[in-house]
Amino acid sequence: MTEEIITKEMCIGEVMLRWPSTVEVFKARFGKGCFTCPGSMKEDIEFGAYMHNADIKAVLADLNAAARKDSDK
Repeated sequence: MTEEIITKEMCIGEVMLRWPSTVEVFKARFGKGCFTCPGSMKEDIEFGAYMHNADIKAVLADLNAAARKDSDK
């Protein structure tokens, strides 16, 4: 089993800053509004998934795959 780098409790904005490849995942799953939303620096991924009616397990799987790409660079 692959270890999760990103968890549902992490802040959306901090994740996007630390792992730039996750930006595309947030765009696809939550829409482009994440980048202009002041809440992105305070809200966690689980809340974002709830607000955008997105499957949290699928979101985390995509985010972790993207983060691993950044870690491999």
